[in-house]
Amino acid sequence: QVQLAESGGGLVQTGGSLRLSCAASGRTFSTNAMAWFRQAPGKEREFVATISANESTYYAISVKGRFTISRDTSKNTMYLQMNSLKPEDTAVYYCAAGRAGWGSVRKNQYEYWGQGTQVTVSS
Repeated sequence: QVQLAESGGGLVQTGGSLRLSCAASGRTFSTNAMAWFRQAPGKEREFVATISANESTYYAISVKGRFTISRDTSKNTMYLQMNSLKPEDTAVYYCAAGRAGWGSVRKNQYEYWGQGTQVTVSS
């Protein structure tokens, strides 16, 4: 059974940092793109960042320069380093594994999803 498990969320003050992890089990994703999405209360789930199988990355404009996506294929784990956090970053963050090796901003390009981890940034 394939599972993605996020961890590392929590409560942080404006300007602080958090590092999210996404551990995959049940199969390896070294040849698949992976991504982070987030969903704030009352809003649609939105794209945050993606990393392709060749480790190229792409970010939403709102997080570019503050967030860094990375992966460790030996651990079958993906990360999201979040710096300079703002209250508008508050959301449930989800990791996803793609159907192909190239990343996408579209949710329907991702086959597996985690349960999410809450990130709350206080002002």
